[in-house]
Amino acid sequence: MDAKQIKQLKPMLNKYLRQFDDCFGRIEPTERLKAYVTGQLSDLRRKSIEPMADAAGLPPRNLQQFLSLHKWDEMHMLDTLEQIVASEHQHSCSIGIFDETGHGKKGDKTPGVQRQWCGNTGKQDNCVVTVHLNYTAGGFHCLLDGELYLPESWARDTDRCRAAAIPEDMVYRPKWQIAVELWERAVANGIRFEWVSADEGYGKVPEFLFHLDDRGQRYVVEVPVIFTGWLVKPELLHKEHHYNRMGRKRHFPRLKSKNPSASSVKQLLLHSPVLRKIPWEKFHIKDTTKGPMVWEAKAARFYLKRDGLPTRAHWLIVARNVENPQEVKYFVSNAPEGTPLEVLLHVGFSRWHVERCFEDEKNELGLSHFEVRNYKSLRRHLIITAVSHLFLAKVHQLWWGEKSATDGLPDSHSFFGDGSFLMADRKGEENIAGANSRNYYSNATAYSPFSPLPCERKKAAIV
Repeated sequence: MDAKQIKQLKPMLNKYLRQFDDCFGRIEPTERLKAYVTGQLSDLRRKSIEPMADAAGLPPRNLQQFLSLHKWDEMHMLDTLEQIVASEHQHSCSIGIFDETGHGKKGDKTPGVQRQWCGNTGKQDNCVVTVHLNYTAGGFHCLLDGELYLPESWARDTDRCRAAAIPEDMVYRPKWQIAVELWERAVANGIRFEWVSADEGYGKVPEFLFHLDDRGQRYVVEVPVIFTGWLVKPELLHKEHHYNRMGRKRHFPRLKSKNPSASSVKQLLLHSPVLRKIPWEKFHIKDTTKGPMVWEAKAARFYLKRDGLPTRAHWLIVARNVENPQEVKYFVSNAPEGTPLEVLLHVGFSRWHVERCFEDEKNELGLSHFEVRNYKSLRRHLIITAVSHLFLAKVHQLWWGEKSATDGLPDSHSFFGDGSFLMADRKGEENIAGANSRNYYSNATAYSPFSPLPCERKKAAIV
């Protein structure tokens, strides 16, 4: 960044923040927002209220009251942020990524704090967990929204919730339900996700996948090895053939008794002849300091179990690390017929975007530096940090453009950037997944409610 660019930052920030002026009824909180965001963008070692207030020449109480007491509409600020992203950062292959992050805390007064798994430290720790939704569009990414995960122990303790000013209608919800709420709010604000993705912590819950599917949202979600389903659709019995049966009346349709039970994806990989006969295909995922990272993958039709019955055909994607074949990932997708395997892998391996957002917001903006004792302050801090991050992302895109996308991942000009998910061994169009109507990878979703794949795919074979 040169001196000219540094001089441009302040007027750019002022112009950007004016888009949020109608969240405030008075000038004082507008100025406090500017001070808060400026503090987060500064080079302060710690971005908590006291050092940011000192840097702005304000009493710390001013920023404390800005978060906890001042009347302003934080939800309108969130809506405005998402509407800016929807109008200015549309992309033909946009991806929404769900993930949570932990914020280590001392004491027991911070809303939602307790000993629980903290991904930041990699162990059980005293922390607050927040669930987030990332938006990725080529080389551009940001966090759209974040919400507190309220543990069951907190939800049961009404006195503790009251002391932390947690709204009475806020109850315990598993993280996947919070993720769906974040998605619904973003979509209501005009965000269009061509795909969404999440790790196996969300993928282990079939209801999460069903919620996305029912809403017409395409996904590629990692699932654990114990996730179950069928590679061959089981047959159904639609009516009773023996009317002299005694006992409880049976419900129809139901699985025929001769059908095998649903199997785990790990067992399917090890023992299923359907998967065994499908060849592995190599994909260049990214370049690292140790050389290219190459995974091989295969995909087959997969039927989930819903209310005891098989769903329509989905995809089971299995990927393993060529350098370490014991490292295996399983993904489930409701992608439409003919979707290239490259696209599914691109979406499934896109979680680094949300991890990078967490890293940037924690290291550069002080996402975890909040020192608050009530829910409203925490919620406002999460929203303002997203506002600060969006400004950084916009400046980065403006000055460095899409060329600086890391790891050779796709830029906004073509879905497949140089070196990302290029086929290593595939020798022609006839072998592209979905190209052959008799191929194992075709005709998966004959009754799919989804629109045709919007992404352009490479036609030529890459060696």
